[in-house]
Amino acid sequence: MSEDAIQKFRRIGIVGAGNMGTEMAMAFSEMGLDVSLWDVNSRNVDEAIEMSKSIHKKRNWEGFHDVHDFVKSLESAPRKLFMFSITHGSPADSVLEKIKDDLAEGDIIIDGGNEHFIAILNGGSGYQAARRGPSMTPGGERKAVEEVLPLLERYAAKDSNGNPCVGYIGPKGSGHYVKMVHNGIENGFLSTLCEAWSILRKSLDLSNDEVGKIFERWNSEGELKDTYLVQIGSEICQRKKTPEGDANHEGRGQGGYVLDDVLDKVVQDDDDSEGTLFWSIAEAADRHVSFPTNAAGQFFRVASGDRDQRLRAAHKMQIPQPAKAQIQHKDTFIENLRRAVFASFLCAYCQGLELIARASKDEGWDVNLGTVVRIWRAGCIIKEEYIVDMLQPIFTSTTEPITNMKLIDEVSAELHKHYQALQEIVLRGVEWHAYVPSLSASLEYIKYTGGTMLATQFMEAEMDFFGAHNFDRPGVPGEDPGKAKKGSHHYEWRPA
Repeated sequence: MSEDAIQKFRRIGIVGAGNMGTEMAMAFSEMGLDVSLWDVNSRNVDEAIEMSKSIHKKRNWEGFHDVHDFVKSLESAPRKLFMFSITHGSPADSVLEKIKDDLAEGDIIIDGGNEHFIAILNGGSGYQAARRGPSMTPGGERKAVEEVLPLLERYAAKDSNGNPCVGYIGPKGSGHYVKMVHNGIENGFLSTLCEAWSILRKSLDLSNDEVGKIFERWNSEGELKDTYLVQIGSEICQRKKTPEGDANHEGRGQGGYVLDDVLDKVVQDDDDSEGTLFWSIAEAADRHVSFPTNAAGQFFRVASGDRDQRLRAAHKMQIPQPAKAQIQHKDTFIENLRRAVFASFLCAYCQGLELIARASKDEGWDVNLGTVVRIWRAGCIIKEEYIVDMLQPIFTSTTEPITNMKLIDEVSAELHKHYQALQEIVLRGVEWHAYVPSLSASLEYIKYTGGTMLATQFMEAEMDFFGAHNFDRPGVPGEDPGKAKKGSHHYEWRPA
């Protein structure tokens, strides 16, 4: 790309000097933009500027304590460009209130935080990707997005062919919505993989190093090749403690693994520092989209957050803890575990895409799923090359919207192929008292979304009994399969 995008804006204002904002400032600075940095906490700005001095020989960014001076520093550019990197919710509204009188027509604000989808524009992933290039899903007014798209293309992560992982998603809050669903899928991926780690570590009694090498192999070949979470999982498992530790002196020790220092609680939901994951669960319920793999991952982490309550409940319930397993063909089992993980990942991915497709239809966004999966090729937490290689050509070649991913031949074939491996792992997991919430949810999802004789036949009868909800009859034209609407018949199960 030419320098036109840099010359068009020349300077960018970063709001938020936390990990993400600081990494963004470094990235834009290295691209050649001048950077203005402001944070409601002046200390964050000072620390970021000090960090920049140690990294950049020629520093082209400036920190501000006064928000109006910060905005004024952008007036040397043809138009003011802001990137918000702050906590979701009221903080963004608070900043807008502070600067609204300093803004002019044509100024552009990129909301890079995890806001609720009723917003304007979104992009990004983890804080490390913020420096090296994130995937981005900008939505909002098309003209405004197209103004900044050349700059975002330069900043974005690049796939293996050098293509930028960014593209216009659609109007209004569609960009935020796609990022929200990305984080919902992330729930399913994270839970599935931690369940696999626990089976390998606790049930098979493998060392962290051995598990890390297994993940390394999974990430090098087959359906899990080039999967971000598997790749970093291999690094985490094999990271040994050192006498000096890291820059913050964490991970210090003469032996053992850093992972052993990590407590089993995820607290981002309890302290409200993360919203997108449970928003996606609520959205799925509201839009009538089955989302169990990702929902199970969400509720697993929610239950993990209050460790004190868990310890007290454990004392009362006396539930067996994960047991060490005895298996004859360990290599075969580990291969089936790999296949089960992939099947669960695919379920999580499909559930997310179906939610995006449904929302796009409901809201009139016309979101292109081919663009979405292309953007997710790199720079994001749910990077999974095999799934994208399978889906992108399909979405690119069809003009008809796809709302049920299981109707795609390649998807249904993969789920069929790996079904027995997933079933075996769940059965073994239950037998060994292992934790398999997302793996088991994926198994059930495949069963009931492809089932022809569901137990809900009895549920429908009970609902008709107590609420006169009506039912349709099997094998009757116009009723079976019929439409998803109230049935034609009510039976008086008991005289009123």
